[in-house]
Amino acid sequence: MISTIIGALLPTVVTLMLGLLAGWHRDFDARKATVLNSMVMLYALPLSLFAGMVGMSRDQVLSQGPLAFAILLGMAGGYAAVFFISHYLFRRDLVTASLEALAIAGPAVPFIGFSVLGHLFGNSSAIPISVAGLVMNLIQVPATLMLVSVGMAQKGTAPTAKQPSLGEHIIHALRQPVVWAPLLALVLILFNLHFPESIEASLGLLGGATGGVALFASGIVLYSFRVAFNLTVGIAVIARNIVIPAVIWALMLVLHMDTEITKEAVVTLAIPTASIAVILAVQYQIAEQEMASILFFSTISSIITMGGFIWLTA
Repeated sequence: MISTIIGALLPTVVTLMLGLLAGWHRDFDARKATVLNSMVMLYALPLSLFAGMVGMSRDQVLSQGPLAFAILLGMAGGYAAVFFISHYLFRRDLVTASLEALAIAGPAVPFIGFSVLGHLFGNSSAIPISVAGLVMNLIQVPATLMLVSVGMAQKGTAPTAKQPSLGEHIIHALRQPVVWAPLLALVLILFNLHFPESIEASLGLLGGATGGVALFASGIVLYSFRVAFNLTVGIAVIARNIVIPAVIWALMLVLHMDTEITKEAVVTLAIPTASIAVILAVQYQIAEQEMASILFFSTISSIITMGGFIWLTA
């Protein structure tokens, strides 16, 4: 078990540290990290998801329904719960509450999922990574952008141009390769259409760079922002790394779900927060340090928390 945990997490740690080193050595800055993330989101990740899914059988995909539902519940349900608590109980403004919800309920599965889940679960990891990417891009990010727009308007700092509606945000998300590529693969699988292995291997060549490049870019982003630990950051990190995966684990145990599906769902939701919250915070100049601090401490502490969940669900 120890060797499994080390094999899953050590590449993540080493690649992240290399990104931090590159930022410290001034080889890359946050702007260049954004370019690397764009390459991942527009090409490497869509190709990786597509190639991973089309190689699966229809029965194998259809059997993953409980796993997809658990991830949807953990991410979408977690987003709604965190936003409600932050905005209505702690009286934080709409912009900060929505960014907190995204940071806590949005694991970096599309970015670093392949390095961890791929090692643990092989080709079947394409399912949780695809589902997490769809939930993030079709639900969490559009909802955050809408709430940020409303919050900025309430503060009187919103731009004068007409703000896109929720439907327009969703349509924009559907045009992104990271969204339509796994959806296209799902359609092909349902119709029992498959590509030759040589084509799948060709698509997976660039896709294989997804985890490494995304982690390297995350290390650069972490170095580029000054971080500070406080009670709010600590609670957010505990909620992201421990509470959400633990709640889903307990729910799946109560429902007597398959052990392997339970493990896959829990480990997927135990992945640390995604950098998208920091990107939006910097874009709107709201809570930049708080979001960067949550990203930093969530990522660093995930070495212990993810390892713990991998061991506990074994």
